[in-house]
Amino acid sequence: MSAARPELGICAFASGIEAMAAAAREADRAGFASVWTSELYNRSATVTLAAVAQSTERCAVGSGIMYGVGRSPLMLAAEARDLDELAHGRFILGIGNGTRKMIADWHGLDGDAPASRMEELVPLIRRIWSLHEGPIDHDGRFYRLKISALDDLAGPPPRAIPIYTAGVNPRMIESAGRVADGLLGHTLFSPRYLVEVVRPALERGALHAERDPAGVALATYVLAAAHDDEEQARREAAAMIAFYGSVRSYGNLFEHCGFGREAEAIQAAFRARDVDAMVGAVTEAMIDEFAVAGTPAQVRDGLRRFDGIVDQIVLSPPSFRITPERAAQLLATLTEHCAPSA
Repeated sequence: MSAARPELGICAFASGIEAMAAAAREADRAGFASVWTSELYNRSATVTLAAVAQSTERCAVGSGIMYGVGRSPLMLAAEARDLDELAHGRFILGIGNGTRKMIADWHGLDGDAPASRMEELVPLIRRIWSLHEGPIDHDGRFYRLKISALDDLAGPPPRAIPIYTAGVNPRMIESAGRVADGLLGHTLFSPRYLVEVVRPALERGALHAERDPAGVALATYVLAAAHDDEEQARREAAAMIAFYGSVRSYGNLFEHCGFGREAEAIQAAFRARDVDAMVGAVTEAMIDEFAVAGTPAQVRDGLRRFDGIVDQIVLSPPSFRITPERAAQLLATLTEHCAPSA
């Protein structure tokens, strides 16, 4: 069971690495429990996290998420060690696959069975960290690794680096319960979806692996848009929901929450390359379901919807159709008005 009030983290999305580091520094000073950076084809989570780690002192720093499929297990393990060293033991390794299409088209790998891929990857990373215990001779479905440690490089990391995995649909969420220290939930995870889908799937995964479900942390991104003009904040949130709604892999999530037809309309507009129609297909009810948007006071109060449901919420400002200047303003506003010290 989660604590009554979740810990509070924030995603340091900004226009450049220096801006991310500066935003992370302010979040750390304001008392946030964690700062996370994301990764896409134009941004590396590892490089940004190196800057974030050196600009913070107290908060945890996490990759949310880093593509596990884009790196070998060996390099994932090595990069995680380096980042944890830079952060002086504050790093959380958050890894994910992306969608099946991204695995195949972006990374050129087999997009089948992403959950099984993750369940092979996570234990292998931990085994690499324990290379001092003996050689590895692994020949699995997705990964092959044969390595022995040199004596002077054989030591383990100073601590057990926590690994969080990402997932949206139930089977991928189960993977976190089976092999990870925690799940980092998607920005679209509403309280309803967390209670009705995520928690049960996480528990099933843990029990399948004969693990205690209480030992698997549940953190989730929360789409948060704050502005003195409530309507502007809601429109910004709507654009981000439309961006995610264009991805067919999230169809089951929208359907479960009662917005299957709206998601179909967003996808039709996406295929027609009509971004305005995509955003226009997002209803007020969808904004209420999938976002916390409004004035700074409304956003702060709205976060209470997650009390007792998750262990940590990570504020994620919208980034679609947002200027760099507005992105910086969003981060600053959320940091000032939603911080634990506020």
